[in-house]
Amino acid sequence: MTAAATFDERLIVALDVPTAAQALELADRLAPQVGFFKVGLQLFLAAGFSICDALAAKGFKVMLDLKFHDIPQTVALATAQFADHDIALATVHGYPQVVEAAAKTKGNTKILAVTVLTSLGADELQQTGFAGSLADLVRLRAVTSLAAGADGIVCSPLETALLRKNLGAKPLIATPGIRPLDSTRDDQIRTATPRAAVAAGANHIIVGRPITKAPDPAAAARELLREIG
Repeated sequence: MTAAATFDERLIVALDVPTAAQALELADRLAPQVGFFKVGLQLFLAAGFSICDALAAKGFKVMLDLKFHDIPQTVALATAQFADHDIALATVHGYPQVVEAAAKTKGNTKILAVTVLTSLGADELQQTGFAGSLADLVRLRAVTSLAAGADGIVCSPLETALLRKNLGAKPLIATPGIRPLDSTRDDQIRTATPRAAVAAGANHIIVGRPITKAPDPAAAARELLREIG
């Protein structure tokens, strides 16, 4: 087993690489300080459930970030596939029918509802025709998703404090859009530092490029963990 017996579960590193071999090599480089990894659409299309199984076999926890959004029957059938794999967290888009369908067949996997993508800003939201603020939409989707059976939500760190205040301590909150002070935002619009996100009430911070694209990913992960303390 590669993973340490204990690791800081607040940090989830996104394995946004094109092959299973690269993902496993990166995970091994980041162990033992990191033991929780996100498998997204790119990697899953390349390697399928086999990469999830390989990570779990090494003792790592897996977040499967496919953001299901389809008719309820399709979502229920897709989520039922988790039963044969050790998936700790999985994402669906935060629409009540989608969340309810996933919750019915999730097994031991915890379902996180994605509220509003961190690449979306106020201007883009206005183009969709939504009359309220971005924070209003995030809160609406969080409340309705939890009522439909989600175990937690995914939101930007900018909305985390508000949601934690409104939702209480129980729901999981996972926040992408994490950028240390010395890193660029890339295509992320609603960002915050690791320390700020955790202080706001995030259970998990999801970090990709600031770690995986660093000259020394393990050192970058250690520094980020030191920052959140």
